Amino acid sequence: MPKREPCFAYLRTSSAANIDGDSPTRQSATITAFAKSAGLEVTACFYDAAVSGADAIEDRPGFNALLTAIESNGVRTMVCEDASRFARSVIAQELGVLALIKRGVKVFTASGEDLTATDDPARVMMRQVAGSFAEYERTRLVAKLKAARDRKRAETGRCEGRKPPPPELVKEAKRLRRRSPRTGKRRSLRTVARELAAVGFNSPTGKPYSAEGIKQLLTRQ
Repeated sequence: MPKREPCFAYLRTSSAANIDGDSPTRQSATITAFAKSAGLEVTACFYDAAVSGADAIEDRPGFNALLTAIESNGVRTMVCEDASRFARSVIAQELGVLALIKRGVKVFTASGEDLTATDDPARVMMRQVAGSFAEYERTRLVAKLKAARDRKRAETGRCEGRKPPPPELVKEAKRLRRRSPRTGKRRSLRTVARELAAVGFNSPTGKPYSAEGIKQLLTRQ
């Protein structure tokens, strides 16, 4: 019997009421059935419980755990029940797809639709819009960081030497490290560093913060 290609399953329920219902079981069964017919094997399941389909992907603990797992192994296929389970907001959906495309991952629905396909002009256009939106957000945050530094320099006259991190950076680091109200879990220090780098917050060397650097940021007032 030929070896099946490993894949990850992604589940999402939008309300607390659905958590105890049959939605997670149905999603899992549907995904497993598709995987079997497509020559895939589900090796891990990532679940965002009571998470709105419009929520940004960076605020989803299950999706972030999936990205972390992908970065540490060779799994390059993800399956969800349908596109709306991945995200109901078009921007959130395409930003999520972009995050996976950058990691060389294909995303399928249980009906066989390839959400990462590039032969659909409308989908490609939306992906470009989503990418532009993400780039705008990164540029805006970088500009805010520069403005904060300029204000600090004007107020204190400090132009040289080691400067304290700007309040915006400390605030964002603490926000990313907060416990999820839904799961009670925190992002890892390395995940916080990676997400800060994605929006333009790097260490003074220009590289992403280390786990120790993030820990120091979190102790600042």
